[in-house]
Amino acid sequence: MKNDESIRKLRDFLKENIRKGTDFSQSDQSLGYPMPPVEKPLEEGQKAQPLPEWRGAITLDNDVAGLIGRRQSARRYPDKPITAEELSFLLWATQGVRRIKGERVMRNVPSAGNRHALETYLALTKPAITRDGQAFSAGLWRYLPLEHALVYQGSPGNLQDKVAQAAMGQTFVGQAPVVFIWSAIPYRMEWRYLHASHKEIALDAGHVCQNLYLAAEAIRCVTCAVAAYDQKEADGLLGLDGEDEFVIYMAPVGRAREA
Repeated sequence: MKNDESIRKLRDFLKENIRKGTDFSQSDQSLGYPMPPVEKPLEEGQKAQPLPEWRGAITLDNDVAGLIGRRQSARRYPDKPITAEELSFLLWATQGVRRIKGERVMRNVPSAGNRHALETYLALTKPAITRDGQAFSAGLWRYLPLEHALVYQGSPGNLQDKVAQAAMGQTFVGQAPVVFIWSAIPYRMEWRYLHASHKEIALDAGHVCQNLYLAAEAIRCVTCAVAAYDQKEADGLLGLDGEDEFVIYMAPVGRAREA
């Protein structure tokens, strides 16, 4: 393995040499093509369901050093749901919008060129209920960061099993009350950065998932980043074409187990 040339070539993905050889004057942005939407539009018949206000509704641990020190990956979750307010907070922390300045949408995570090529999907294996009884039913949902809302995508039968299957048989993923599944829409980044886009998308995914770890700790929940998944199964679960949009990362979230 040490001298495997194919492995050595794959390391190039992590290097920044491609930027020097990219003619950015030929990007679609430079050529005057319109910027791709920062959020996928709703399909015909779909309706956004606003997320509840989390401020004042949940108790946060604001000890940053403590959150970082306790952060760990957890693969066992009690058989308990998380509330809709907690879910609202986690979504705000990972892809929430701070402000909009013209075409620039400023979020709570950094992104190369502010391009934000990721979409957030949720597999809710248990309903998430608000304090006043509003329910986000079990099934697949997509986050709408501009509206801070969710849109229902459907409810496949045996969702827990299908999520685990998409995660290459890792059963603990399907046992969590909610699984964050991030897809990439590469053109959002390619519109500006052409061939230099794809490392940046991978870095952005890391930023998002790290925020999830810390936000989960702040509400006594836990998560586990999952990069080992079956691409075809994961894309199929969400109805993605696998080319212009495809799954890039996932993370189950559940309550922390009692000590």
